[in-house]
Amino acid sequence: LSGGEQKRLMLAALLRGPDEILLLDEPDNYLDVRGKQWLERAVRESAKTVLLVSHDRWLLAETADRIITVEGRGAWVHGGGFAGYAEARRRRAERLEERRGRWEDERARLRGLVHTLRQRSANNDALAGAYRSAVTRLERFERAGPPERAPKEQNVRMRLRGGRTGKRALTCEDLELSGLLRPFSTEIWYGERVGVLGANGTGKSHFLRLLAGEPIACTGSARLGARVTPGYFAQTHERPDLHGRAAADVVMREHAMTRNEAMAALARYELAPAGGQPFETLSGGQQARLQILLLELSGATLLLLDEPTDNLDLAGAEALQRGLAGFAGTVLVVTHDRWFAAGFDRHLIFRADGRVQESAEPRWDL
Repeated sequence: LSGGEQKRLMLAALLRGPDEILLLDEPDNYLDVRGKQWLERAVRESAKTVLLVSHDRWLLAETADRIITVEGRGAWVHGGGFAGYAEARRRRAERLEERRGRWEDERARLRGLVHTLRQRSANNDALAGAYRSAVTRLERFERAGPPERAPKEQNVRMRLRGGRTGKRALTCEDLELSGLLRPFSTEIWYGERVGVLGANGTGKSHFLRLLAGEPIACTGSARLGARVTPGYFAQTHERPDLHGRAAADVVMREHAMTRNEAMAALARYELAPAGGQPFETLSGGQQARLQILLLELSGATLLLLDEPTDNLDLAGAEALQRGLAGFAGTVLVVTHDRWFAAGFDRHLIFRADGRVQESAEPRWDL
């Protein structure tokens, strides 16, 4: 079975099983959109209690009654669904900052009072009691500790630049992928953001790998335009060329950077603390962010992204969307992320019958 089929079988067994509480860790990973829609219905209709970990914004919006955010050394519970989550989180951060500010002001006031009374009591014994009382108040205040700080937000700063290419970034003429796609023709123009959608096993990843220069069995032609330099993001993060190599060393050696320059680049992607770790020991989200950083540094003018949001958390996915919005080039994205796909210019739908259909809106029913 494919990864998506395995996942759906396991989920069906759990949902129909005797357990009253289900703990689901990224249950939507490897599912295509039909699989995700099935999961959403099954969770909504289930009488079981479900605690799920997910970064799929659509899935969260469709299933979550409450949202627990793990942050720092604790967790915050939002008592509503995903629709109001971002605003509630912003308001909470403002309240925490305000409380912290009031605490800092009060500590400064008490310290100032202690300082003043210390000086005055040196020449006035009548103020000695007031001085000791002020010291006790300050010690008690500081012993109680400050209120919780607003959580530090992930601050991923992508600088995907690209560059001007010929008007036609990609031309496909009667392109057929053996055993996967019937012949189809299309043109992708400079600056377009094109989603490549469809069920698992319809040839989407093979199509991107072909454009990236891998030897994929095909007939017809797929030609890149003038000055088009492809940059490929691998869905499964299978990068044997990076195994055994520390993230900082990869950036330094492949892009002629000093260690300070490499660490500064990694810091923009929240990767500096992991700069000394080999690629294979990084988390899925860290591997994804490192791949995107390498694309940024490569100077690619055509981004070929295969499920780039799969291992990104909410902040990382939103940072990628902002980065792509400022990218001066062309983007082809294979995705099952419905939230992400809603922002594309147009879509190529890879159907189960092998045909490729163009659509202005994302379609998940073909």
